[in-house]
Amino acid sequence: MAPSLDPSRLSNHVTISTAGERATAFMPPALPPNPPIRMDRLYRPLERANRAIGRLDGVTSILPDMPLFLYMYVRKEALLSSQIEGTQSSLSDLLLFESDAAPGIPLDDVQEVSNYVAAMNHGLERIRGGFPLSLRLIREIHAVLLARGRGSRKQPGEFRRSQNWIGGTRPGNALFVPPPPDRVVDLMSDLEEFIHMDEPEMPTLIKAGLIHVQFETIHPFLEGNGRLGRLLITFLLCTEGILKEPILYLSLYFKTRRRQYYDLLQQVRERGDWETWLEFFLDGIAETSRQATEAAREILALFEADRQRIENLGRPAASALRVHQLLQQKPIAGIPAAAQRLGISTPTVANSIQHLEDLGIVREVTGKQRGRMFVYGGYLDILNQGTESL
Repeated sequence: MAPSLDPSRLSNHVTISTAGERATAFMPPALPPNPPIRMDRLYRPLERANRAIGRLDGVTSILPDMPLFLYMYVRKEALLSSQIEGTQSSLSDLLLFESDAAPGIPLDDVQEVSNYVAAMNHGLERIRGGFPLSLRLIREIHAVLLARGRGSRKQPGEFRRSQNWIGGTRPGNALFVPPPPDRVVDLMSDLEEFIHMDEPEMPTLIKAGLIHVQFETIHPFLEGNGRLGRLLITFLLCTEGILKEPILYLSLYFKTRRRQYYDLLQQVRERGDWETWLEFFLDGIAETSRQATEAAREILALFEADRQRIENLGRPAASALRVHQLLQQKPIAGIPAAAQRLGISTPTVANSIQHLEDLGIVREVTGKQRGRMFVYGGYLDILNQGTESL
């Protein structure tokens, strides 16, 4: 049941004049919510979320090649987050694009996903270097996110200077109208203050849930707010020490529950119902942590099972194992590039690829006679779970 309206928790409404008509824009009150979050119904989902994150963090410590796992997991997240915004590329498309072998898909789609990978890596690098999660860093990440392709003319790295809206064809029939542009800097400054506020009584996961909604409500950029808002969740969990590695991303959870996600954001704005949103958010943390833990275990088991099958090849096993190791790092590869990376002859790599193909470990994905590319099928299949286009 939705809680009764509490005026002090509700967004203020301001009348704006834009696009030739008057409309009502939301002005969210500063965080933390007042009255405070009612924790009684959140203790259980919070405990489940913390336990699941703990198990995920434990799995990352036993992975033999954490950077490799992150390399692929970050790309899966980039794809999912971009799919929510309407792109139609796949994980194979992105990997081929990064190998300079882009398939016949809309280039803007795969460029958008590639930008997301770059933006995520930029943010993680800065955070690991000790740079605070600040408005400056948020703008830097946004500049990378919109650097090329669609959105590159939508003021990358700058807070918006014009009115935007969500849903509908104009502000007057929009589902949601964010604050006017002249209030964005002040609202974002308040949010930055809350991010760095020492709130010992407030669990970090609750804080992350509050920050996500506030960012999406301010909608500070002309484009890329959804993708950046989802990234901020992971960045915050890393800076607060909840995650040792940036391995938790909620885009698949939000993608499969899009309607509920948007409804709950709106319920916070219109009813001040933070608790129902936070319950949903914490359930997402727990479910996503379990999925990531399972994926890591499946990948480890796959690598080991395939290694044992390759060892049974006899004399060709040595070079085939080296190609197998390379495919763990780059699940899509061409023969000449693999030969160069491994420092062994092209015919030897071609023979090894043939053996791996005979074992069903790799498959050819271009359908061409020249410039053929081979994918590590089982590995990609695990990562592809949930990435079907909307």
